[in-house]
Amino acid sequence: MARRTQVIVFLLVAAMASSVLHAAVNVTYDGRALAIDGRCRVLVSGSIHYPRSTPEMWPDLIKKSKDGGLDIIETYVFWDMHEPVRGQFDFTGRKDLVKFIKLVADAGLYLHLRIGPYVCAEWNYGGFPIWLHSMPNIELRTDNEPYKAEMERFTTKIVDMMKQNNLYASQGGPIILSQIENEYGNVESSYGERAKPYIDWAAQMATSLNIGVPWVMCQQGDAPDPMINTCNGFYCDQFTPNSDQKPKFWTELWSGWFTSWGDPVPYRPAEDVAFAVARFYQNNGTLMNYYMYHGGTNFGRTSGGPFISTSYDYDAPIDEYGLLRQPKWGHLKDLHKAIKLCEEAMVAAFGNTTSLGQNLEVTVYQAESGSCAAFLANLDNQLDTTVNFNGNSFDLPAWSVSILPDCKNVVYNTAKVNSITGISKFVKQLAQTNSSGNGATFSSWSWYSEPVGISSSNAFVLPGLLEQINTTADKSDYLWYSLSMGLNDNDPLLRDGSQIVLHIDSLGHVLYTFINGKLAGSGKGSAKNTNVSIEVPVSLEPGNNTIDLLSVTVGLKNYGAFFDEAGAGICGPVQLKGLSNGSTVDLSNEQWTYQVGLKGEQLELSSGSSALWLSEPTLPKNTPLTWYKTTFSAPAGNSPVAIDFTGMGKGHAWVNGQGIGRYWPSNVVDPNGYCTTCNYRGTYDQNKCLANCGKPSQQQNHVPRSWLKQGENVLVLLEEVGGDPTMISFVTREVATVCSRVSESYPPPMDLWSSNYLTRVIKPTLLLECPSPSQVISQFQFVSFGNPHGGCGGFTHGRCRSKRARRVIHKACMGKPRCSIEVTVENLGNPCANITKSLAVEASCS
Repeated sequence: MARRTQVIVFLLVAAMASSVLHAAVNVTYDGRALAIDGRCRVLVSGSIHYPRSTPEMWPDLIKKSKDGGLDIIETYVFWDMHEPVRGQFDFTGRKDLVKFIKLVADAGLYLHLRIGPYVCAEWNYGGFPIWLHSMPNIELRTDNEPYKAEMERFTTKIVDMMKQNNLYASQGGPIILSQIENEYGNVESSYGERAKPYIDWAAQMATSLNIGVPWVMCQQGDAPDPMINTCNGFYCDQFTPNSDQKPKFWTELWSGWFTSWGDPVPYRPAEDVAFAVARFYQNNGTLMNYYMYHGGTNFGRTSGGPFISTSYDYDAPIDEYGLLRQPKWGHLKDLHKAIKLCEEAMVAAFGNTTSLGQNLEVTVYQAESGSCAAFLANLDNQLDTTVNFNGNSFDLPAWSVSILPDCKNVVYNTAKVNSITGISKFVKQLAQTNSSGNGATFSSWSWYSEPVGISSSNAFVLPGLLEQINTTADKSDYLWYSLSMGLNDNDPLLRDGSQIVLHIDSLGHVLYTFINGKLAGSGKGSAKNTNVSIEVPVSLEPGNNTIDLLSVTVGLKNYGAFFDEAGAGICGPVQLKGLSNGSTVDLSNEQWTYQVGLKGEQLELSSGSSALWLSEPTLPKNTPLTWYKTTFSAPAGNSPVAIDFTGMGKGHAWVNGQGIGRYWPSNVVDPNGYCTTCNYRGTYDQNKCLANCGKPSQQQNHVPRSWLKQGENVLVLLEEVGGDPTMISFVTREVATVCSRVSESYPPPMDLWSSNYLTRVIKPTLLLECPSPSQVISQFQFVSFGNPHGGCGGFTHGRCRSKRARRVIHKACMGKPRCSIEVTVENLGNPCANITKSLAVEASCS
């Protein structure tokens, strides 16, 4: 009995411990910073959106975030995922918000909960559930009672859930900030006189929920007290809060940019991201958040835009697959450590900025305690320079900031990357004939031919052309418009000399035209112009003719004033042109038959379990509207997995019933685009640094390891355009090559600095580290100490080159998972005097 009592007591204590994650803390703010239990803090945050990865990935993503120097994880709350039907909530699997927040707490990090409930986020319909669209008398994001009632109901639901799980900091949880609305200031003027009452109401409603931590409103210059208005953008160093009683926060530092189908892939150099961060903290900022720190994947039909790709990699410090993007992750980690060394001086006072010359600034933070921190900035985008400060001379590259935590020693410069660079690539997993191989083993393919046109008993007939979103309620990407025409031999449409074309105007996003069951033409919009206008030559016959038009959405609009009112589908006119007498036949107001979705969707073919799949006589290839199915064994190992869709056109894919998103490798980027070498120096925007010209915007789709199982897995494809499924392959994401390049002029690595850095003598050091603890350095592709040229994957020797360097590097690093080499002439030799030399190394790990 005593033993049983002890067990019960233990369980009660465990339950109590799990319900209160940490000691309750008091979170406040003043005009300088956020204060946690009275201590002002300089904080670093990063966005991870829980439904863009899997619960199995969350712990590793959170750990890598903490290892990278983050204090806070920031996430939106996705209303459409949690309440797909009004009053029916779902917080399971990838939607388990409470589990995600508790994992953040377990890692010892804080959380910023951006409830919105409008989120933008390149997410379908901006995160709004589509049923809002059809509520009577509703107008979204304005002073409208039906909308405000729904917004308050959902916000209260989330807040109550957080309180019930003791997740606010005032309860001992990790949530130290929360956000209401989102970037409304960008569109506020479009909503006229009802905008300001709405934003004031939203602030009052949020405050009334008594969460015990501050609320923020981003991009909201007129945010009422006590809301903290914050900045979003590529740079926010010049941002000023709307009150001197509010701290300077940056809720979205765009670490890269999203990708749209058919457009080049944007990326942002690590040096420029670091420059933007350092400038923000230099100019009195005290909380900054990377949007994104891990971007993840738009699984299923969650991508917005329209035309946002399935990948939401965002060139973030942790890539779509959960791997570190080096050198960005490491370079920013070093920056965070440098900023933290300045925290005591920074929170004690505002910085004092003075000019050191044209485009040169120094900001000094001086505390009464005597602690001092300084930031030296060179804002010129071309000229390196040397500046004098506090009696010392400092090298300051163009477009860079140096950080001096003691106002004497430079521990970090944003343009000098000490971190390793990793080259990631997709490695094809060859199909194996038996289970002993390491590749993915495919079975034979089976298929189902989607009927062209109307095949459902739920079809309906109406005169005129219907807008697509109102008709489908976004239950499917697909809407059929079908029309039958009876023609006799004397019909003008059949007379000799008539060159008939079918003209169709659509609001988008993709359109397929079938005449008498055969694909006659197609068209697609783009992120810049979603509309489709096509003219298709048609061949009509005496008797009955069918015109079947398949309109396809590629995510719903997520941003802009009144974005929720943007339409899709065939708006008309639909006309037959080219008659011999020059006349036009307008079909727009005829009796059209409509079908929402495809037959295969109704049959739930995506599960792979239907008995309707065919395997004989011959696998159809390059045929439109075809479903394909195969089984496979998962690639061996632990590396992230993807499917390479080479050979396919456009469609959707499912693995074991889980939607891995849209694929569209046939949508190739203009080879004459602007994918040139990108210089980090100078102001960045999303069009400055671009990749993938002449290639698909996205070729591979992420398949989370947790969605694969031992033994047989099922892959289902819905191909719209036509493709060859036997050409697809499984690939793994690998980082096998690491590089580093360090100059004699670089500060020592931040990992070698500590609280006693004032008295330590440390020299520039090159660090190499394999991406996995189980790997060791096995080969050197390049070693040079002197004046090497190029970058990782393309280093070349310069005229100045040490003969000793390779031998030194080989001895220090070969066969080891990690090594370090002092970059000095004493260690590596002096091949040429009177120049600043660099050590560049490229190595393979295995």
